[in-house]
Amino acid sequence: MALIEARGLRKTYSGDGVDVRALDGVDLDVGAGESVAIMGPSGSGKSTLLHVLGALDTADEGSVMLDGRNLAGLGRADLADVRRESVGIVFQFFNLVPVLTVLENVSLPAVLDGASESGARERAESLLAQLGLDEESSKLPAQLSGGEQQRAAIARALINEPAVVLADEPTGNLDRTSGAEVMALLRDVNERGQTLVLVTHDPAVAAHARRVVFMRDGKLEDEIAVTGRGSPRPILAKLAALEG
Repeated sequence: MALIEARGLRKTYSGDGVDVRALDGVDLDVGAGESVAIMGPSGSGKSTLLHVLGALDTADEGSVMLDGRNLAGLGRADLADVRRESVGIVFQFFNLVPVLTVLENVSLPAVLDGASESGARERAESLLAQLGLDEESSKLPAQLSGGEQQRAAIARALINEPAVVLADEPTGNLDRTSGAEVMALLRDVNERGQTLVLVTHDPAVAAHARRVVFMRDGKLEDEIAVTGRGSPRPILAKLAALEG
């Protein structure tokens, strides 16, 4: 069963008298519990696609069904409801609120969704313990390492038990060791049943997914199933073929 169904997505950005077609007729299905990596060169449209799939942006044309809801025609308030109820988002630069503690950052989406402060705190403490951050819960984000900040961001993304977790270059601001730890964590989240869609330029990161789709000039060029998860070799081979 498809958790996400995208059909005919088109998106154009205009600026300085130039139109850029970020999405050019994209069709994509993501099944419940699946993990999909989106790859492509800079400017290929991969982040735009992720944002449209996750109700962070809207397409000029086409449709997206997300967790049984049609996003077409929804206003900002309704799209915000969809994001809060169905989507967890992990960004490259963490986007933690600097004046809130780690515990407060993780609790925030639950409070905004109507949970009591005590209930949100209990859920946040449980997640932080699972991610090895229970001793850092009273610290501010600036007091954490990059890897710890990204783990806190993942806890925040998970607190409302979203249908899908979207990750936009989740290791792009981390060293290789911290990046590997974050991807092992996201892979574990997926293997527990959470749907995962991530954007990356790194074949080693994409190798943690079960399927990799490749974009160029706003279009999906190809895709492969990753049978030996964790090995970037088939992805590197496909990238070389596409570039050749």
